[in-house]
Amino acid sequence: MSFHDEEPQTRGFDPAIARRLLGYLRPCTKQLVLAIVLVLSASAISLVGPLITRMAVDDYIMVGNMRGLDLIMLAWLLVLGTNWFISYWRIYTMSWIGQRVVHSIRRDLFEHLMRLSFDYYDKVPVGKTITRFTSDVDRLNELLTSGIVNVVSESLMLIGIMVIMMRLDLRLALLCFAVLPVLGYLVTGFRSKITRSERDERTKVSEMNAYLQENISGVRVVQAFCREDENLRRFDKVSRAVYDAAMRVIYLFSFFWPCVDLTSVIGTVAVLWYGGLQVANGSLSFGTLIAFIAYVGQFFGPIRNLSQVYRVLQRAMAGGERIFRLLDTEVSIKERPDAVELPRIKGDVVFDNVYFAYEGDNYVIRGFDLDVKAGETIALVGHTGAGKTSIINLLSRMYDVNEGRILIDGHDVRDVTLSSLRKQVAIVLQEPFLFAGSIKENLRYGKPDASDSEIESVCKRLGIDDFIRRFPLGYDTEVEERGSKLSSGQRQLVSFARALLADPAILVLDEATASIDTYTERLIQAALRELLKGRTSFVIAHRLSTIREADRIVVIENGTIVEQGTHDQLIKARGQYYHLYTMQYARELNVGAS
Repeated sequence: MSFHDEEPQTRGFDPAIARRLLGYLRPCTKQLVLAIVLVLSASAISLVGPLITRMAVDDYIMVGNMRGLDLIMLAWLLVLGTNWFISYWRIYTMSWIGQRVVHSIRRDLFEHLMRLSFDYYDKVPVGKTITRFTSDVDRLNELLTSGIVNVVSESLMLIGIMVIMMRLDLRLALLCFAVLPVLGYLVTGFRSKITRSERDERTKVSEMNAYLQENISGVRVVQAFCREDENLRRFDKVSRAVYDAAMRVIYLFSFFWPCVDLTSVIGTVAVLWYGGLQVANGSLSFGTLIAFIAYVGQFFGPIRNLSQVYRVLQRAMAGGERIFRLLDTEVSIKERPDAVELPRIKGDVVFDNVYFAYEGDNYVIRGFDLDVKAGETIALVGHTGAGKTSIINLLSRMYDVNEGRILIDGHDVRDVTLSSLRKQVAIVLQEPFLFAGSIKENLRYGKPDASDSEIESVCKRLGIDDFIRRFPLGYDTEVEERGSKLSSGQRQLVSFARALLADPAILVLDEATASIDTYTERLIQAALRELLKGRTSFVIAHRLSTIREADRIVVIENGTIVEQGTHDQLIKARGQYYHLYTMQYARELNVGAS
């Protein structure tokens, strides 16, 4: 499927989607049976009401038997009380079933999203993915909690009412049924128009969610560039599209429902007129006419409700198709059936003639060869877009190579389990990501069983124990969403400690000192030198002064290695690294002078 093909083409009931929903309903079989019994009971009781009215009028009121009327009214109150009790448990049971199913679907969605490969997230906006968890799941819940119940109960009611009406008076029944073709035309005639309009509305809402999520996530950039007014104008345009689509749906339903009501009124008037004539000439009892009119009111109710259920069903089918499309999205980075656990590694890494492209044959890595010995610190240098981060992503198998292979201690990374590989490769990114929770919880993210003493030991070695303890709650300080309570430098230092606490055999620093000021950077250099000993490390840095002590500097251009060596060797060679270094050094001197 195309990641951008967000709007499915489901029309009405889809058996395949229904079967998958039934799979989620199986654990609730007992409760579902109970709900069906309650629906049948409530429908049966509702059908009895007009018959009791007929009996009260013809057998008691018309003959003046007030004693009998008292008894039948008491019985009717008991029936109503029973119906209330049954309705309560029916609603509660179906709501319980709906919430259980929704919980299971959301859990499956979240589990699948956590395992989806990066190529999905490269192409699908976060806002559209969140829509699957919210509005689409809510539509399934609406179907399960009310739609299914209404289909069963209203269908039973409609059949029961038609049978009783024909038993009471066939001529009045046929007169009432005469409006059914008109109702059928209204329901089917508007179906395609409503379907198209609602599909367009859902698409616009999804686009609005994506735009909203993007602007909320990037609000700092928005304000930094004073884009508030311009982004508001753009959002107004997106929101206006949602408004216009919603108003088209409202227009259709505003015309549809009054037409249904008018048809119902015409049927009721016709029955009342003809039934009144029958009562006047003595061929129909007054109680029967009252009961029949009550059934006429009930007769049009299920038809109206079933037409609404169709809308609920249609929305649920469309939401279900989107949800199951997401669940069916292939995980491109899979473990092989015979994948083995990667043992504790020393850290020898070999890139053997590696080619890689994110899409098609537009290669960002071309014929990349690099042999790294255990414990060696490798600095990857090059212009933006040279392929440095892509190399690191391939190492931890966030993507797979198109050609060639990557070996760690002689093991092809595609032949080992993902967890055993990634647990031994720690990555610190340029933009540190902390989760809502305490500093301690974030530090334990890669090693949940780490003791307090281990945490404090790592933080002391990195020199961040002091700043953490300056918070009133120390390590228990809440960092809030994305670590917003900490400065960018503090967030980066915490991410350093988080990675090193996991004790990885291979450590990757991807622009990891970019968010740390020069003073803070100097404080952690000594600690990093100590912690990198005996650990294979890959360091990506635009600030070349931070990699002077690397064992080897690898200069990359257009996905290939153009030169490599130590800092001193590359400076003497006066090649590309020399030009990068001298240009940056000159810029730093100019900045310092200014």
